[in-house]
Amino acid sequence: MAHKELDKLIGAYIEDRESVYHTWFMNNEDRLKAFRTIRKGLKKVISEIEAGSFGNDFKGSSLETVVTAISEQKQVFEGAAHPFFWKPKLRIPDIYENRVNQLAFGRFLNACLHAKNEKQVFDEIVKLDQLKIKGLGPAVANIIYFLHPTLFPPFNTAIVRGFNTLFHKKLKLGSWIAYLEMREDILATNQQSGLSKDLGAFAGLLFEIGSSRLILPENAEAVLAAENEKRLKVVKKRHHQVLDDQIEEKTHSEMQYHLARLGRALGYHVWIAQNDHKREYNGKKLGEYSLPALPLSGLSKSVFDTVSLIDVLWLNQNDEIVSGFEVEKSTSIYSGILRLYDLSLSVNQTCRLFLVAPDKREKEIKAQLMRPSFVKEQSLKSVMSYLLFSDLQCDCDAMCKFGTDISILDPISKSV
Repeated sequence: MAHKELDKLIGAYIEDRESVYHTWFMNNEDRLKAFRTIRKGLKKVISEIEAGSFGNDFKGSSLETVVTAISEQKQVFEGAAHPFFWKPKLRIPDIYENRVNQLAFGRFLNACLHAKNEKQVFDEIVKLDQLKIKGLGPAVANIIYFLHPTLFPPFNTAIVRGFNTLFHKKLKLGSWIAYLEMREDILATNQQSGLSKDLGAFAGLLFEIGSSRLILPENAEAVLAAENEKRLKVVKKRHHQVLDDQIEEKTHSEMQYHLARLGRALGYHVWIAQNDHKREYNGKKLGEYSLPALPLSGLSKSVFDTVSLIDVLWLNQNDEIVSGFEVEKSTSIYSGILRLYDLSLSVNQTCRLFLVAPDKREKEIKAQLMRPSFVKEQSLKSVMSYLLFSDLQCDCDAMCKFGTDISILDPISKSV
């Protein structure tokens, strides 16, 4: 494709406010959380594989934690978990029963996690491909992307379809060789595209082409004839998703607002997640209800960065964390639990942890907290509870008026 035509296509991609460029790639808040969750989760996968405690199924495994954090990243990664589901009849992917393959996969992930350059990752991909582990194809590239976003693009059916349309090729899904060939063309083209060095932006462009939301001149007639009805459904669905996201963002800010004013009414110092200070509710920025800086010392930078992104913290007069709250929206309840678990491991004193979620997700919360990986964490179970949006909305004024400390939450908090 000529440079001028590519510029025009990218312009249409960026101008579309409902493209994944805006709904996912530019959504830095959720993206940054995903990168941290995935890196941390991979370390657990690797350690469990090496220790022989990984298990023989995807469900409930540490790998599910990682892939769930990927698949919740909006449209581009929908379905990212499917290739990792254990399919017993087909015996794929063959990393749950075959110990040799499992170890090879763990060492591959470890090498990619610690790789310093693209050659090291490239070499590991070639070695993994040579092992011919059944069912373990380039879907793994979605994990690699979150480790090296400027070097390796994500990979799925829509992205490959968009790539083939844009570059006039016929690469097939499921081949590491095809993935590496696709990667080379993406890297070369992205350098002249004007898009971010993060290949997620260009992959999003390919995804939109492959999903028939962006139509190219050379395939317009064929695509419009075969895909017009499907495209309209995708556009309508995306429109509703964007509207739902806007409603969720407003509700998220509302819950932070209620928690902030309740904490202050109880005499606590309140911290609102660093990246939410500029959000507004009731005409005021949430940062106005928060400490200007988080007064925690003795923490490493990575731990401090993680703790500073917890949605709401209450601190006592000695600047010790009394409680942490994670407000869940469409993101995974599982990820929220992990962030609170990280908080519990990061501070020395005991603090109470609360998930704050919509009423309709109560069953999901109960199911998530009953996962084997959490059931065995007795220290987490003893301090983890959840609050429902409706209870916080209805009872906040009364709790502000009559409460004296965190125990005022006991009547509305629930645990499993």
